[in-house]
Amino acid sequence: MVRIKETIVVEGRYDKNTLSQIVDAPILETAGFGIFKDKQQMALLRRVAETRGLIVFTDSDGAGFVIRNHIKSAIPAKYLKHAYIPDIPGKEKRKSAPSKEGKLGVEGMTRQVILDALRKAGATIEGEDAPQCRGITKQDLMALGLSGGPDAAAKRLALLKKLNLPEHMSANAMLQALNLLYSPEELEQILRSE
Repeated sequence: MVRIKETIVVEGRYDKNTLSQIVDAPILETAGFGIFKDKQQMALLRRVAETRGLIVFTDSDGAGFVIRNHIKSAIPAKYLKHAYIPDIPGKEKRKSAPSKEGKLGVEGMTRQVILDALRKAGATIEGEDAPQCRGITKQDLMALGLSGGPDAAAKRLALLKKLNLPEHMSANAMLQALNLLYSPEELEQILRSE
């Protein structure tokens, strides 16, 4: 079992169950869209984030991004880390049919995919040091044609698909994810190899 310092927030009990078999960390649930009405739960997330840090780990579908963005809007970024799972088509074993978008959620991910996502989010894992490097900036995205120019949105979508990242990411979320996964040099190499 991997011990993580931060608290992890997930959408529901099945996500929590999956994670609790892989990591030793406090895990809180949003009860899906219940987080929008539950002021006490949001207050708890805020307090926990300020105390030990919070890793937002929602599904890569549209609903997951709505929940993630709600949390992002309510808690200062300095207390948050974001773990992203890849877009993988399929359905969880317990379900009779796939989700609306046909993608696996957190509960359907393998142990390795979950641990990779947490590492890439910058989770503080006992016994591991976080790598340090120069990050990708908004200026880099502009210079690479991924922001502020003609067809930038189409280029971002193509890059997200190529990197197997969730297609619902905004430019800012994509920038954050790229910084978690790649150095500026690696990103340039990926774009050159198209």
